[in-house]
Amino acid sequence: MTKILTTTLVGLLITSLVMSSSSWALGPDLDTDSKTPIKHVVVIFQENISYDHYFGTYPNAAGFTAKPNTPSSNNYISHPNLLTANPNLANPFLLSASQAITCDFDHGYLDEQKAYDGGLADKFVQFTGKTGTNCKPDGSTVMAYYDGSVVTGLWNIAQNFAMSDNSFSTMWGPSTPGAINLISGQTFGATEGAVGGGSAISDADPIYDDCSAGTTIAMSGKNIGDLLNDKGITWGWFQGGFTPTATSGGKAVCGATTHRTATDNAAVGAYSAHHEPFEYYNSTANIHHLPPASLAEIGHNGQANHQYDLSLFYAAVNNGNLPAVTFLKAPRAQDGHPGNSDPLDEQVFLANVTNTLENSPDWSSTAEFILYDDSDGWYDHAVPPLVNHSNDPLNDFAPTCGDKKAGLGGADDRCGYGPRQPLLVVSPYAKSNFISHDVSDQSSVLKFIEDNWHTGSIPDTLGQKSFDDKAGSLDSMFDFDNHGSTPKVCISPTTGQVVPPSGGLCPST
Repeated sequence: MTKILTTTLVGLLITSLVMSSSSWALGPDLDTDSKTPIKHVVVIFQENISYDHYFGTYPNAAGFTAKPNTPSSNNYISHPNLLTANPNLANPFLLSASQAITCDFDHGYLDEQKAYDGGLADKFVQFTGKTGTNCKPDGSTVMAYYDGSVVTGLWNIAQNFAMSDNSFSTMWGPSTPGAINLISGQTFGATEGAVGGGSAISDADPIYDDCSAGTTIAMSGKNIGDLLNDKGITWGWFQGGFTPTATSGGKAVCGATTHRTATDNAAVGAYSAHHEPFEYYNSTANIHHLPPASLAEIGHNGQANHQYDLSLFYAAVNNGNLPAVTFLKAPRAQDGHPGNSDPLDEQVFLANVTNTLENSPDWSSTAEFILYDDSDGWYDHAVPPLVNHSNDPLNDFAPTCGDKKAGLGGADDRCGYGPRQPLLVVSPYAKSNFISHDVSDQSSVLKFIEDNWHTGSIPDTLGQKSFDDKAGSLDSMFDFDNHGSTPKVCISPTTGQVVPPSGGLCPST
């Protein structure tokens, strides 16, 4: 019933927006004021995957034929002893498509630090491993990985575009810090409810969201939305399940569900409040999940305040109204998060978004970034560089995070970088079949947006700097001299295989 109600509401919303779009008076279009040929950035922010978990044996997998001259990656292929003599209590092992659904793991700020054990990376089973449905009773499933027989779509994207094997979570810990670092590089300045002297390290929900529950926090300071607004650059965050299914006591109710259509058809609650970082900031929140007044409002100031349901992303693309900067959050069944999602259902989402963008007239000036909010605790052998020390005796593990305050202004509980995660760039300007070894983190995407639209950096918050101050460049993944000649590649949402376009268009489901 909830799914039917939600579908009806979204359909009515889009119809009404199309009818009213001509009534919206727009200001001057400043989206072309960019440093690079990229006029549209689309950031797909997925959930809870480490690099080795998806790319541990890239590009080698049974039934997967890699392109000639595929570059080597820092993974199990270049360090084969990790598969046979791993320092953890179990060796990494391969999961099949029939094992796509697993349990969720421990990815807390402190426990992840302990798993890396001061650089030894040998305590994953003890500190991030968990047991439960679809996981081994000894906790060793945390060491498992998929290869190109399951994460076929992502491997084919990597084959045809650019990928990094040296990109990290900005900090240790779960989704909330990862999401906030993506848009501000700054977890300091959280209100009561955060732990660690004002730095957000838990999965507390945003205070400016009707659909939040339990502990909530607010963030002070500015985020990239504020900077884009100051420059008059269009932008938006689009998230599955954002449209309310009802109201109660004047508050929005987020009861939408989506199904894991690629696996077991289970219904999963679509919306997660702590996956929506702009709702932590009063300046960019849409507390009651109001829709835009029209399709033409999307990307501009209005009653939705740049926060939208995911369905409106597709409507905006089809209406020729893709904002300059777009953030996409899949419904929970398709975001890759173990326990809610899986790599096969995630592939459906990633392929549909990528194919939709490639079918768009805006594709010639678009860069799509695919990255993740945290590692879920999955094993990854690469020890992150320590760029910001922290010595909170309650929340930090000294061998991993250092024994003195240093780095970004000295605030505790911002220890980083955290675990390594996938980062891919899909664009006509992306290098093809390329792996960057340059150090980057989640805030590197933030830095790319800042530089591309000349917004300036995130201002200090209460004397503390944003991680954008140290963010590594992503420029090596692009070739801006190739005149956007990297060809489109259509990805099948169901198989992940490269497929030819039909009638000039890539498929979608």
